[in-house]
Amino acid sequence: MKRRDHTPIRRFFTSRAFLVVGLCAAVLSTLGFARAYYEDYSVRQEIRRLEDEVRGLERKKLESMEILKYVGSQNFVEDRARVELNLKKPGEQVAIIPPADSALTTAEPVPTANQPEPLNNPAKWWYYFTAHRLPPAE
Repeated sequence: MKRRDHTPIRRFFTSRAFLVVGLCAAVLSTLGFARAYYEDYSVRQEIRRLEDEVRGLERKKLESMEILKYVGSQNFVEDRARVELNLKKPGEQVAIIPPADSALTTAEPVPTANQPEPLNNPAKWWYYFTAHRLPPAE
């Protein structure tokens, strides 16, 4: 068949113009689908993240409720009264342990009038590198 025998509609569908228009439409619809798929993926990720955050906040709420329940209990009041106010229950006996002697607990010895002050670390290194002898410790 000759090309002139075709109807105008058939000639349009077999033309290069139709091919170009069809390819443009296919590319645009593919890009639109890809964009919609990515947005859907992003929304699902956000929903998942928010659900995880909700679960975490629910756990935190339960922990806070437990703490609140303990703070409102009589045990908490008694513990605070004993620790902060040094109170005791009626009939309870308290043992007081005196602190150790403060002179024995200090890390550095207190120099006396006849005892020289101990050398600091840089002075000890100076004596070491200059081959001088350290002054005698009394």
